[in-house]
Amino acid sequence: MDSFLDLWNQVLLLCRKEITEVSYNLWVAPVTAVKFESDTVFLSVTTDFKRNIFEEKFKDLVRQKFTEVIGFPVNITVEVINHTGLPDDLAEEAPRITTEPECTFDSFVVGSSNRFAHAACIRVATVPGVEYNPLFIYGRSGLGKTHLLLAIENEMKTRNPDSQIIYTTGENFTNELILCIAEKNTTAFHNKYRNVDVLLVDDIQFIQNKVSTQEEFFHTFNTLAQAGKQIVLTSDRPPKEMDTLDDRLRTRFEWGLLADIQPPDIDTRMAIIKRKAKTLSLTLPDDVVEYIADKLKTNIRQLEGTVKRLSANLVLNGIEPSVELAQDIIKDIQTSSQPISVQTDNIIEHVAKFYGISADDIKSDKKTAVVSLARQVSMYIIRETTDLTLQSIGDFFGGKNYSTVIYSTSIIEKKISEDAMLKNTVYDLIKNVQDSQI
Repeated sequence: MDSFLDLWNQVLLLCRKEITEVSYNLWVAPVTAVKFESDTVFLSVTTDFKRNIFEEKFKDLVRQKFTEVIGFPVNITVEVINHTGLPDDLAEEAPRITTEPECTFDSFVVGSSNRFAHAACIRVATVPGVEYNPLFIYGRSGLGKTHLLLAIENEMKTRNPDSQIIYTTGENFTNELILCIAEKNTTAFHNKYRNVDVLLVDDIQFIQNKVSTQEEFFHTFNTLAQAGKQIVLTSDRPPKEMDTLDDRLRTRFEWGLLADIQPPDIDTRMAIIKRKAKTLSLTLPDDVVEYIADKLKTNIRQLEGTVKRLSANLVLNGIEPSVELAQDIIKDIQTSSQPISVQTDNIIEHVAKFYGISADDIKSDKKTAVVSLARQVSMYIIRETTDLTLQSIGDFFGGKNYSTVIYSTSIIEKKISEDAMLKNTVYDLIKNVQDSQI
């Protein structure tokens, strides 16, 4: 583990598994790690309101996860730092260029699967608002879309330090809008998002099904596009597959350039592993590199996360990297026969949180409408993302017959084909489960 930021990232990953996705993105992810001195961790947020919420609801969780990672208890100190001069309730978090310095074009490993998207991003960063506007990058989770967004930001800041750039996510955009509507302060929201040189929005698919958010984003998009300002969006799917997206937005998303990113080939995966190891000053034997690249085929975040864990084991426990250690680290992430492998308990927990029930409810014999739906969704996701047999899945749900699993999954398949909202819900749950593995 090379730095305090690496330690902080490990803590964030553990926290993410304990709370809902919305709570994590709204109150924990935006916290900035400042420093670690003696037995005290110093963190910062941008408003007193955020500090109060964090200290009341999440401080103990963060302290607990620090203890799990480093092996001894710590104190947590949270400071308020407004970096932007905007109204406190809309203040940006610490500038990305200081917290994500590794996300540059030079540190992005280019291969056949991402070369087109990489070139398009460089062009946008060099000549913003001219050729590709908007630039819409899509691909499954963990393939480098966020890295490219932040690389655009870093490159633009280097070329023009005075440029006004906002990086946000579809979820954060929605949450900020909700807050502003509740406080009757939409003017501040408009001033923030409609007076920038560049707007970078990650996971724009999140605004589907949200009428007010789509309406607001439509007007924000129009204002910026008409002023020749650059817009870059990422999504886990192309606009034509965003079934519940407003047609006006779908049309605008397709105005500029669409660039997809595919899973990397094995040579690119090995290059990614070696580059990450180099940034951590970690020497990896060739057989370890080859083993990781062979086992983790579809998610760059998982590749890098595995290298981080190898580094952490060396720094904290003195354990040298080996194939055996790598195998132990990734055994619950990926199987040799499936592109996605996740633990059934983790799937159940994510589905339970989404539907507001307990994991025990899903595994019980309760037959209320919400529990039955959550159970069917869980079975479907487990079947789709693990190598468990139908009978093994049934056994996990209290010894149910494999025919029950077939019946349940077929129901979800039918509903997905008819209900775009459920389709997106299942898709997003699978994405959240994948992201939580590393």
